[in-house]
Amino acid sequence: MGKPTSRLEPSVADHKSRADRKFEKKLQFYARVKDTVAALKAQKSITQKKRLRSRQKKLKAYDLSSLKEFLPELKEPQKPTPDEFKLNCKSRQKLILKEGKRLSSFLKHPAFQADPLAAICQHLEMTQPVVDEKPKKTKNKNGGKKKKEKKLKGSAGSQSMEM
Repeated sequence: MGKPTSRLEPSVADHKSRADRKFEKKLQFYARVKDTVAALKAQKSITQKKRLRSRQKKLKAYDLSSLKEFLPELKEPQKPTPDEFKLNCKSRQKLILKEGKRLSSFLKHPAFQADPLAAICQHLEMTQPVVDEKPKKTKNKNGGKKKKEKKLKGSAGSQSMEM
């Protein structure tokens, strides 16, 4: 007679099928994780593309180059050559000598010697651009703008009702 198998001792075939099931579950889990990671990467790239598109739209909104053709032509100021921008020892020394000569000639000028402040004011008025000033609005004690006070006419209100 054969020895009966108890429920506590699984057979070898049963053991293999259980291992296969565990392995299949692990494979399914890894496949789900892989799909989730791929979906998250795709979603991240989509949001990055959306951000990039929205930034480009905002930049297009601020692009005023199309209005350039309607603006009047302006004389471009003469820009110094790039060599004048570079300040090495020799060019700095030349600049100091040049500006020193200009300053000494300015100090010797008869208009400056007669009234220095008036000469400086005149120079500033000649060189500064004209600014159109708008009349300032009056403010009340609290710093707010004054409101127009409404005048109530009792007689005008009664006349309109009689009509």
